[in-house]
Amino acid sequence: MSLKEPPETPDRLIALVPAAGVGSRALRAHDAPIPKQYRLLAGQAMLRRTVQALLAEVRIDEVRVSVAPEDDQAAEVLEGLPRVVCVPCGGETRAQTVYNALCDAQLAAQDWVLVHDAARPGLPVEALSRLIDACIPNGVGGLLALPVPDTVKRARTSATMPSGIAAVETTVTRERLWLAQTPQMFRAGLLRSALARSLVNAEKAEQPPTDEAQAMEAAGYAPLLVPGSGRNSKITWPDDFEWVESWL
Repeated sequence: MSLKEPPETPDRLIALVPAAGVGSRALRAHDAPIPKQYRLLAGQAMLRRTVQALLAEVRIDEVRVSVAPEDDQAAEVLEGLPRVVCVPCGGETRAQTVYNALCDAQLAAQDWVLVHDAARPGLPVEALSRLIDACIPNGVGGLLALPVPDTVKRARTSATMPSGIAAVETTVTRERLWLAQTPQMFRAGLLRSALARSLVNAEKAEQPPTDEAQAMEAAGYAPLLVPGSGRNSKITWPDDFEWVESWL
């Protein structure tokens, strides 16, 4: 019995990993000021584990890691991994970093780009493959995401509340709400144009998009929501490291 061949990818498929930030929310008061992508998870830097998760999908031609111009750790952390390029083109925001990386890669408009958070080292290859399979026939693209399982509260704004504590303003229905994950996969030309537009708007005091799908939405597209995985959660807070290490 022959194994089922994966769907053919007609154009190049490139993964971009923006890793120019420091992740200050992941630090405790006594922690050394190490950017969170270089913190160790079960003996390996988180960034290396994240890149390895992308390399598990053989249809990805190349993984391009975008770091700050002064970064001197990425090359050593990623040494020996195949199909990996480290590019010092990080910007002040995620949107700027991804846009810079797209320009640096010099991709054809019809090529596919997968943008993945450096802080999601637990990406299962099954979820990654599911995203690629869903997006290729769609033509525009989409993102991994999970339906919101919990009751959602919106907090009141109050300057008198202690740090980290808020009062409930209202309960928000979770119907049709999804939690966005990465990778987020789009045609390179469409994403490049959408991000360029968002960066121009940001210069006019509008908030830059917090992910690529938001930039695509603002450009008039409706990205697909493809079921992701609980193991693909983003490491954001100090306790997240211990949780992810427990199953790596």
